[in-house]
Amino acid sequence: MHRRPLCACRPLIHKISQGFSLFNPSRNPRINGVLRCRFLSSMAPPPPRRLPPDPDELSALMKEDAISLCSSMWIDSFRDTETTASSLTPHLRRFELWLLAYQKVCAEETGSFTPRSAIQRSALEDLLGLRNAVLDSRFKWGARLEFFIRSPKDKVDLQTLSKRKIKAIMTTTQPTAFQDRIVQEVLLMILEPIYEARFSQKSYSFRPGRNAHTVLRVIRRSFAGYLWYIKGDLSTILDGMKVGLVIGALVRDVRDRKVVDLIKSALVTPVITSRVDEGEKKKKRRKYQKKRVLAEDEPKPDPYWLQSFFGFAPEEAEKLPSWGHCGVLSPFLANVCLDELDKWMEAKIKEFYQPSKTDVIWNCPEGEEEQGNTSWPEFVPTSGPDKTRKMDYVRYGGHILIGVRGPRADAATLRKQLIEFCDQKYQLKLDNESLPIEHITKGILFLDHVLCRRVVYPTLRYTATGGKIISEKGVGTLLSVTASLRQCIRQFRKLGYLKGDRDPDPQPCFRMFHATQAHTNAQMNKFLLAMVEWYRYADNRKKVVNFCSYIIRGSLAKLYAAKYKLRSRAKVYKIASRTLSRPLKEKKGQSPEYHNLLRMGLVDSIDGLHFTRMSLVPDPDYTPFPSGWRPDHERVLLEYIRLSDPKTIEEQRTCLQEQGLISPQDYISMLVWNYKRNAIVVDQLPLKEIYRKETHTGTSQEDVGDQHGDEEETREGFRVAQMQ
Repeated sequence: MHRRPLCACRPLIHKISQGFSLFNPSRNPRINGVLRCRFLSSMAPPPPRRLPPDPDELSALMKEDAISLCSSMWIDSFRDTETTASSLTPHLRRFELWLLAYQKVCAEETGSFTPRSAIQRSALEDLLGLRNAVLDSRFKWGARLEFFIRSPKDKVDLQTLSKRKIKAIMTTTQPTAFQDRIVQEVLLMILEPIYEARFSQKSYSFRPGRNAHTVLRVIRRSFAGYLWYIKGDLSTILDGMKVGLVIGALVRDVRDRKVVDLIKSALVTPVITSRVDEGEKKKKRRKYQKKRVLAEDEPKPDPYWLQSFFGFAPEEAEKLPSWGHCGVLSPFLANVCLDELDKWMEAKIKEFYQPSKTDVIWNCPEGEEEQGNTSWPEFVPTSGPDKTRKMDYVRYGGHILIGVRGPRADAATLRKQLIEFCDQKYQLKLDNESLPIEHITKGILFLDHVLCRRVVYPTLRYTATGGKIISEKGVGTLLSVTASLRQCIRQFRKLGYLKGDRDPDPQPCFRMFHATQAHTNAQMNKFLLAMVEWYRYADNRKKVVNFCSYIIRGSLAKLYAAKYKLRSRAKVYKIASRTLSRPLKEKKGQSPEYHNLLRMGLVDSIDGLHFTRMSLVPDPDYTPFPSGWRPDHERVLLEYIRLSDPKTIEEQRTCLQEQGLISPQDYISMLVWNYKRNAIVVDQLPLKEIYRKETHTGTSQEDVGDQHGDEEETREGFRVAQMQ
């Protein structure tokens, strides 16, 4: 490398030294403090720049309320039901939804709701890590050892587990991971508003605000005139469908790639299950099992009465879909897939309708006329041979019910088309046996209620011309919705409360053997109250509930006879009375007496069994079901959307002006405007003079006209002020 000689560098060094000498106060006395400060400020390091706020800061991510955010999502979905949802990732990015999902899953896990202020910061950071992992596609369903967040109850140290325990965790069936349940809840919060606004009104299962009672009320109101019924069981769809069919049904309304890929991975990821051999079961079975003490934060299991009531679930409500790692998303996805069937049936209903002018019901070309008597919709007067061709349809889970008014050949044609549709759309092979056609006179069993028809001769009263009330005998058919007593006996036998069919004999419920009499009676009273509510819309509500009370009372009497060694139910009834409300003593001559102990608060009061007499059972609920029914939350949403529309406000304002009315808001504004326009300083006039003028001054017709003109002028000024 060529180096420059030192002599050549001397001029450059001299210039630099001269430049530095300018700032030397000993050589340059003319230097001032300003120049020195400028030089020092130029040599000082620049001030640190303020960094932009971190987008993942917890305080910045929790500004909005999750409930208001969910409400806005529901409102937007119901306001626009046609647009395809293509950008859901911003909703998936909202940390407020993740926090609400965490609170919900924690409440299910621990049995108590955790407010936002009580959540630890470490848990919030773990939850943020889970959200970022989902957004970055690093989240995997069904993890066993690698977790982004863990349950507050999970205190196991994964680092100290032995190889045998790790192998057992990886190869045996385990409950759904805590983080998986959080992701499922977030996806449900995002997708449910979109599809609830689009779902058919003919489906009533796995949806908010709808239940089995809604189906029974719809059947009572709308199925009275149908003669042929097709009852179908499509519950094999709930066991599982091909992933391509599910995703194909999902992308009809949702095109967000990240959400669709997340659900697809939940369906594709295999679920690890293990089967235990019968020999191992026999080895592990103990003769006397030790009772396990629940932890303080562990939720208690369902009480005995609730387990018994769940055992009464009808066939249509027994099966709950569980697809892959979808969890709570599985029933929602099942409705998404079966919604195509609902829309197809709605189109068939419109196509099938052919009114007849000679029929007494549904004789309007549009099909919107109500049948007969709207306050008594289950009654249908007799009609001629030419009947209106009409059908209706409801779906509860994987079970469908179709009512057809017309010849049986039409029902057979519809069944054939339905079989072809299910084979083409769901690859489900159905036959005529799986879709039987039955006449209403044979009785149709649906949701453990029997639909049948009976002929009645009511006295019809109506007002003729001139206001004269005419009463005449009529004849017609009445749709009866009764609870199936045979199904009730079968459910009791399955739960072990009785044996036998024709002559049912109650059996003691030994699971309550160690409970006190007060606790046992209280449990069974809750069960009876639940049964009364379940059979609320049955015509034979009194009969079936009284039968349930008889079975429960006989079961408890046999239990008490075995527990207190009284040998027979008769002795139990003699001591404890018919309602089993008197205390049964193990030893004679106890002191003090039960009433004294009860007065001192040392024992629990014993409530007698409810509904031991048929007169104590409430009557069936025949409240008319409104036409075009919607759940309460949907009615509120639609009403809010309608009132927030500017067109609706303008229509209401125009209607008020046409009728010469004024709204309360405008009236208050008029008063304020009138006060500002015609204000009088009261302090300048004596109060006595004002009172004398108001009481003694008469008002002539001209004054009235002047006041009317002032009022019109005030209104005109108010309108001008509003326009401004």
